[in-house]
Amino acid sequence: MMLCAVRTRPLIFSPAAVRWHSGGHDNPLGLPRSGQPVPPQMPRRGGIVKRSIPNARKVIAVASGKGGVGKSTVAVNLAFSLALNPRNTYVPGQEGGKRRLRVGVLDLDVFGPSIPTLMGLTESEEPELTAAGALRPLVNHGMPCMSMGFLLPRPAAPAPTSDDPEPEPAPEPAVVWRGLMVQKAVQQLLFDVDWRTGQWGFSPASASGSDGGEGLDVLVVDMPPGTGDVPLTLGQLVNVDGAVIVSTPQDVALVDVRRGIGMFRKVGVPIIGALLNQSAFYCSNCDTPHEIFGSSDAFTRTAKRMGVDVLGALPIVGGVSGGGDRGVPFMLTSSGSNSGQGKGEGEKTWRGVMEDVGDRVWESMNTTKT
Repeated sequence: MMLCAVRTRPLIFSPAAVRWHSGGHDNPLGLPRSGQPVPPQMPRRGGIVKRSIPNARKVIAVASGKGGVGKSTVAVNLAFSLALNPRNTYVPGQEGGKRRLRVGVLDLDVFGPSIPTLMGLTESEEPELTAAGALRPLVNHGMPCMSMGFLLPRPAAPAPTSDDPEPEPAPEPAVVWRGLMVQKAVQQLLFDVDWRTGQWGFSPASASGSDGGEGLDVLVVDMPPGTGDVPLTLGQLVNVDGAVIVSTPQDVALVDVRRGIGMFRKVGVPIIGALLNQSAFYCSNCDTPHEIFGSSDAFTRTAKRMGVDVLGALPIVGGVSGGGDRGVPFMLTSSGSNSGQGKGEGEKTWRGVMEDVGDRVWESMNTTKT
């Protein structure tokens, strides 16, 4: 599959290092407010009115109670599963016929964003702004993305010396914020990004210089682990069409899965299902799955007790993590093109499960009322 080049444009606003320190508690990303509506606020009293994310028809959250279970990897590959599968189609109201889904990825992990690495955008320019002051997504592989990682100031590369001709990269800056700043930043990432095709891809509207274009059919939101400020802000302010819960087989992960499911139910987010990651390993000499992290029975029992569908079980495949490190999601790689464990039964199982998950997610979002 031909991969699209990273889209970069000249900056039209001040560097991130300036914006980073100038926004204040009400505007931590430092976005200009001229003509731009203020994101919805958490009311101090009374009920919370949820609203839709602008220019996104459907919103799917990919979450986990425990960190390190492969949630971000699942999120980006689920986005491509939705976008590339010809069975997942949308019928426009006026045009007639069918077309493939327009899908985007929003990274809400403020403290540990992974989408820039997984999407091959670590060296991209920072996002531009629209005339109204909204952020334009960055694009690679034809997929628009937004992440806190795009907005952080970039450390200067250390100069090589005779003693160290290949120095280690400088450490990336840490986000050291309390809850209020995190909550405000998440609100801006949710409501101050323009997902219309005229902002990140070619369309008749964008060709004419307009800020118009059609919005996304699906926005996949990569959530941080846990049940803190970020998932609560999403669940309380946004009409989320469903959540996919990712876990590994270990009991220590399943304990947090139950907490995550309970949190989403409290804020009225439908649970589409639970997905088991790293379920088994297929060695290169046989097609027998080896459950090196424990039996999947505990995961199945947990899902049944919580009343949640099991979406599938993804095996351990070397090409998945290798592709993520290179910025090429596994769903974009050609079958058999990866080394080692990726060439056999494990690769075929992984792809088949992810394609099926994409089908079930799209079907669920079109039958579940929110």
